Amino acid sequence: MESFSKSLQLMGNLFTLTVVSEDPEFAQENIEIAIAEIQRIEALFTTYTTGSQTHLINENAGIQPVKVDREVFELIQRSLHISKITQGAFDLSYGSIDKSLWNFDATMTQLPSTATALKMVHLIDYTNIILDEKGPTVFLKEAGMRIGFGGIGKGYAAEMAKKLLVKNGVKSGIINASGDLTAWGSQANGKPWTIGIANPNVPKNAFSYLEISNKAVATSGNYEKFVTIKGKKYSHTIDPKTGLPIMGIKSVTVISTNAEFADAMATPIAVMGIENGLFLVNQLPDLYCIIIDDHNKIYTSKNIHLT
Repeated sequence: MESFSKSLQLMGNLFTLTVVSEDPEFAQENIEIAIAEIQRIEALFTTYTTGSQTHLINENAGIQPVKVDREVFELIQRSLHISKITQGAFDLSYGSIDKSLWNFDATMTQLPSTATALKMVHLIDYTNIILDEKGPTVFLKEAGMRIGFGGIGKGYAAEMAKKLLVKNGVKSGIINASGDLTAWGSQANGKPWTIGIANPNVPKNAFSYLEISNKAVATSGNYEKFVTIKGKKYSHTIDPKTGLPIMGIKSVTVISTNAEFADAMATPIAVMGIENGLFLVNQLPDLYCIIIDDHNKIYTSKNIHLT
């Protein structure tokens, strides 16, 4: 058995697709099939392309419902379910935040005021995303509302690509979307897939390892994207209720059997905070997490075994 990999930019992230096989031709063919599937999903859910279904939904906010593919409808439906269980900590309509509020680059030298941030988030409200099964249609009730799939899209794409490969007879592989990944089967040497949990202070180093065969992993961390103002680091993770960055947590790693669910849960757990986040994870079947706070203290949900 051999591992065959290919890396490329998709959905604004570096995807690495790996297939384990004895047949190089079979492996390369399936890697290309997976890439085509991720590109198809990107075209469907991008907010940047005029004419994409997401773009049309946003353009018609406050005006009229938009007819969408069943696939788009069902992903939004599942997203709203996650919004309910996380009490709005996950919200597709976070796209309503003006980029001028948070751009996380060198031009950002001060925090917006609490009042400005609150004014910006008034359009973030998942209960104003109205679905109609019959169309199926999606309607954003308030003019100016915008939805975006940044919190769930790459996990969904990885999950769909994996399903396609498994259906094609790929027994082992891994799809890695900038650290959010799903793995099945075994490595070429027959050992289970393992990943290192990044040390938030030195992201290239791992402080622990997890076996992840037949599991999906997603991480939300302030070491990926942040801004430093007056010596203090502010995470790119915004609390949709306040419009301000979350504090106190360096990273959240989520383990699930489903890449879409893992991707969607990493950020809201960080937003909910350590106690509430762990409480929620412990109520949900097949969901586990590791949280590292600002003081490098590690918290884990039940049944996590770090090595």
